[in-house]
Amino acid sequence: MIQPAERLNKVSEYYFSRKLKEVAQLNAAGQDIISLAIGSPDMPPSEQTINKLCEVAHDPSAHGYQPTQGTPELRQAMAGFYRRWYGVDLDPAKEILPLIGSKEGILHTTLAFVNPGDYVLVPNPGYPTYTSLSKLLGVVPVTYELEEKNDWQPDFRLLEQILKYAQRPCRLMWVNYPHMPTGAPASMETYERLVAFARKHDLVVVNDNPYSFILNEGERLSILQVPGAKDCCIEFNSMSKSHNMPGWRVGLCATNAEFISWILKVQSNIESGTFRGIQLAAAEAYQNSDEWHHHYNVEVYARRRQLAEQIMTALGCTFDRRQVGMFLWGRIPYEYNDVEELTERALHEARVFITPGSIFGTGGWRYIRISLCAKEEKMQEALLRIKKVFG
Repeated sequence: MIQPAERLNKVSEYYFSRKLKEVAQLNAAGQDIISLAIGSPDMPPSEQTINKLCEVAHDPSAHGYQPTQGTPELRQAMAGFYRRWYGVDLDPAKEILPLIGSKEGILHTTLAFVNPGDYVLVPNPGYPTYTSLSKLLGVVPVTYELEEKNDWQPDFRLLEQILKYAQRPCRLMWVNYPHMPTGAPASMETYERLVAFARKHDLVVVNDNPYSFILNEGERLSILQVPGAKDCCIEFNSMSKSHNMPGWRVGLCATNAEFISWILKVQSNIESGTFRGIQLAAAEAYQNSDEWHHHYNVEVYARRRQLAEQIMTALGCTFDRRQVGMFLWGRIPYEYNDVEELTERALHEARVFITPGSIFGTGGWRYIRISLCAKEEKMQEALLRIKKVFG
């Protein structure tokens, strides 16, 4: 009898892949579910971005294979983006590698740096793919706890204890600031401590940084702003959130030239370059004006955030108003035994799909996450439904 690979026993189908099938069945039955679950921006890219895509698509010579490491135009635009918004200088030829998304970056980086059986540090709560991809690759994910009382920042005393008793080498540490799912802002103090921690223990810190533009009007932070960070750190960034391009699959990896060469060696054996039209249109999107970013990344999400806060309150949840990013994270009332008791009631009685924090690890068992990626009229309707059921 044919059997799947044993590695599949270590993971389950991605939560949203599974749950969206259920939501689709409910919609097919006429339930009209309002989704406040997934962080997929519902607004368009800038007009010049779309125009450039169309222009290149009409060029008969633009449809061939592209270089895996990206076109020079895209890498230069990515370097300019980091110089403009973060004040970080990167060599576009050697210190930047375009990605088709953070998931692929996690895969390529793990394959480039970690041997089977080695340890990687993953946050709890945190992005589930850090853990699931590690398991699929035969790597041991070791969680480090993030707690609300510490503003969801790493506890370096506990990190030292983890490494002190580690049985195998620890190669990577995954971090994600501004943090998803909790919305904890990035902190230069945390970045500086992470760089020092990486140097001390000869490991690589990878900061996944796609949320620094959303609801953030202050200084945008990058771990690469810390002196010497490029020697021991990697940063991912993405156009999905900041440029309203989730379906385009354009992101980047930034670090020193040697690390880039290792990751490219893996990447070039797995995938080919993205369509030229997408690459040149992405390069155009990196030129979006300050006004464009303020409107889409701040003004629109600020209005939606107010509605999300009202929904949280109607559910009896508490939350930190200092959160940034395109989600709102809240603690559920004590009357519920677990978070899915609340989210399943919201889904089946109020017909509103909200993410249970438990999918992000045990640290999220008593939290929910509301996405801001829904039109205001939909969020208004969700609020009315929630009040009717939970009021």
